[in-house]
Amino acid sequence: MRSKIISGLKIILPLGFGVFLIWLFYDALCEDQKKDLFEAFGKANYFWVFIALIFAFLSHLSRAYRWRYLLSPMGYKVRFWNAYHALMIGYIINIVFPRAGEASRAGVLSRTEKVPFQKGFGTILAERAVDVFMLGIVSLIALGLQYDKIELFQHKIETFNEGMSQCGNGAIFDILGAVVKYAIIVGFIGAVVLVIFKKSFRTKIIDFVKGLFEGVFSIFKTDQKLPFIGHTFFVWIMYVANFTACLYALDSTAALGWDAILAGFVAGTLGMILVQGGIGVYPAFVGLILTIYMASPDYSGILPDALAIGWINWTAQTIMMILLGLISLAANGKNVKIQSDGAPEEPTT
Repeated sequence: MRSKIISGLKIILPLGFGVFLIWLFYDALCEDQKKDLFEAFGKANYFWVFIALIFAFLSHLSRAYRWRYLLSPMGYKVRFWNAYHALMIGYIINIVFPRAGEASRAGVLSRTEKVPFQKGFGTILAERAVDVFMLGIVSLIALGLQYDKIELFQHKIETFNEGMSQCGNGAIFDILGAVVKYAIIVGFIGAVVLVIFKKSFRTKIIDFVKGLFEGVFSIFKTDQKLPFIGHTFFVWIMYVANFTACLYALDSTAALGWDAILAGFVAGTLGMILVQGGIGVYPAFVGLILTIYMASPDYSGILPDALAIGWINWTAQTIMMILLGLISLAANGKNVKIQSDGAPEEPTT
């Protein structure tokens, strides 16, 4: 019973936080801004949204193909579509059961291609390390294009917070900031105590670190290093292309330059990392950053068109991911069953 409650909280709390952010940022808009937001949805050119989804789909295909390069050195010649279906199942599981997607992805491949779970999971960790590195590169490029605007970013965020305070929401952000800060401190102290006094936990930490290094080293074992690097760059180019295409959906955002594009892209990516699935956070982060390039520095809120672009992109990608994930689940339905915790279940014989 206790484990079910904990599992339920792991799902409810992140989703609840996302829904809360949706309400918070929507409530911060005045009535005219809310009207403008829905008008932005109505006047959007969804042809560009469709083009953006094509770029997103190509990134999924390339990511699945890239994964095979890490599995090959260990002697596993994984079929492309099995790798793709495992990837998409992992995505949809992540939406429903936060942080369970990677384990489900490795579990699905262990059933369809007989790849041991530990080895499959290790390669996923390697991919994550590479993607963090790529995000760092994009962030540095974005910073280089607008190094002179750092003070403007800081001023914009301060102005936004002051605007929230006038709306009565500033105290909420202060409370959230304090909760996050003290939660990190308490979590760190708790982890240190467990490492010192609980052998089983210490063993899990050591095994995790070993698996992480083993997965990272799998990158250097592949005989297809150049294709792996090529697919990595292609995946991230498609990510940026997806975001850029969405900007063309509205006339007010179509003329934004590369400094705005990369800054908004990085902000949205961080929003996806902070809250599973990016619900509420992705549109808010994208809207806040794009507003910097679309309004005067003393503008205290988020422009409706900037916020609408965040919502359009997030909604389109989420719907596509759910549909593709369901198709992959159906394609693998005979081989894989999903438990309530997001992990693959052994089949009955």
